[in-house]
Amino acid sequence: MEPLSAPVWRGYIPWWGLLLAITLLNFWKPPTAAQHTIESVPPNAVVGKDAILFVTNLPENLLGYVWYTGDRVEPKLQILSYVIDSSEITPWPRYNGQEKIYPDGSLLFQNATQEDTGYYTLQVLKRTLPYEVGTGQLHIYKSVAQLSNQASNTTVTEHKDAVVLTCLTNDTGISIQWFFSNQSLWLTERLKLSHDNSTLIIDPVRREDAGDHQCEVSNLVSSSKIDL
Repeated sequence: MEPLSAPVWRGYIPWWGLLLAITLLNFWKPPTAAQHTIESVPPNAVVGKDAILFVTNLPENLLGYVWYTGDRVEPKLQILSYVIDSSEITPWPRYNGQEKIYPDGSLLFQNATQEDTGYYTLQVLKRTLPYEVGTGQLHIYKSVAQLSNQASNTTVTEHKDAVVLTCLTNDTGISIQWFFSNQSLWLTERLKLSHDNSTLIIDPVRREDAGDHQCEVSNLVSSSKIDL
């Protein structure tokens, strides 16, 4: 948004006025502990979807807001500022085109990426000193990828041969669970899992092991299951 060429009266505060207020407030007074709250909605967001840092319990008599990346107030970390009297929004060095600030101070991330994961700080500017600072955290996760499987062999001799079933995935930060005929698999002396749960070893194989084995990979936002 283009800066104004001259002041406008009747309570209007242009972006450079807000910037001056930020500078003076930072110089004169330390911030108070935040009374407002910042909540990530949803708590765990998916890559490619929208996520929002939702702000509530704001004080009265506000001038505006400034959002920063990270957990501190620092000019080079500014994303967006909002002037309440004029509804004027100004992008700053860390704005990348995907963020949107709302009149209530909430910050929207459109088409979020994993790089958006992290801390964000909201500076709430009041008409009376000092200002408030609060920090929120955003978590963005990838959906788990399509799985593939691998079996050591398909023709075995009962009570003699072993079978090794492997659930193949390139995802990290996941949990792996095994099922037999759609029921959670009970481990025994014959049925063991590798340290990362990606491989099931049946040694020796028995007739009762015949049936559908499945592995399910999941993270906080999605899951994927495959038959082996």
